[in-house]
Amino acid sequence: MAGRLRVTQIKSTISHVARNRATVRALGLHHIGDTVEVPDNDASRGMVRQVRFLVTVEELPAEGSEKP
Repeated sequence: MAGRLRVTQIKSTISHVARNRATVRALGLHHIGDTVEVPDNDASRGMVRQVRFLVTVEELPAEGSEKP
């Protein structure tokens, strides 16, 4: 099972190219301080990598892999 990524917007998208603004929006972020959890897959990682200077990322464990 794939884990999840917790993505938080830390910088404004103002004065950045439209492509970066659209990527942040597609991740589900709307303003500074917003946090979303997205699936940990190649598509999500590619989107995060594209805007890595605007967001922070935390890896969350898969739901079934928690230790008792």
